[in-house]
Formats: sequence, C-alpha cells, structure tokens
Amino acid sequence: MFRHLLVAVDGSALSESAFRKALVFAQETQASITAVRACPDFHVTTYHTEMLTDTREQFEEAVIEDAGKYLERIAGEAATAGVPCDTSCEVNDHPYAAIIKTAEDKDCDLIVMASHGRRGVKGLLIGSETLKVLTHSRIPVLVYR
Repeated sequence: MFRHLLVAVDGSALSESAFRKALVFAQETQASITAVRACPDFHVTTYHTEMLTDTREQFEEAVIEDAGKYLERIAGEAATAGVPCDTSCEVNDHPYAAIIKTAEDKDCDLIVMASHGRRGVKGLLIGSETLKVLTHSRIPVLVYR
C-alpha cells in the first residue's frame, strides 16, 4: 500500500478538497503526506503590475512567505487529523516538473492532485498541469475531480 503521499496544493477549492480526501486516505492507510505548492518564477513581463517594481529576490521572498503561511495551515490540518505532514514550496515556471521532482526527492510513492477539468480550446491554451504530471511521472498519480 502507499506509505508517503505527495499532495499538490494551489489554494483553489478543488485542490483543498483533494487535500482533504488525501488526508482521509492517509489516515486509513497510516501514510504520511508531503504537501507541495509550486509557485511561479519571477518575470519582467507580467500581468501582475506589482511585480514590475520587485526584484527577483523580493518576489521570491514574498512568494515563499505567502506559500509558507498557506502550507503551515495545511500542515496544521494534517496534524489535527493525526497524519504526519511535511511541506515544500517550489518556485518553478513548470509546476508539473516541480511536483514530480519533489515527489522523487521526498521518496513519495503516490502523487495526489486535483484536475480543474478544463477542456476544449481553453484546456489546450491554458494546458493541464495534471495531464503533464500524468504523462511525465513514473510515480503513480491519483487525480481528484
């Protein structure tokens, strides 16, 4: 059975729901969890105008601080449920790559993540991080939808 789950979280309602399902699964199987939040890298051209005044270091510091607060809450919820939980924030323009690398580095044997269900042209234009994890990972992936 699975002993160490990597749960990809992004703050969305669907990812929060997937985390809670993974938490129940971890309780039932006595597994531990690593929650990972993949954050975007710094860009000079961006639609977030507040980023234009930041330096790369300021941006990364702010992203890591924000993700840290979020992941602290996630870890607290896991602790309340009696599930050991490690957290990780990865700054990477390719969230799927950060998710897979973290799962490999932490010796996880199952990746759990949500699928936002984008289809058609929107799915093609935006792309699916879940699909990229599914196609690139050698570790089994459980998709919550």
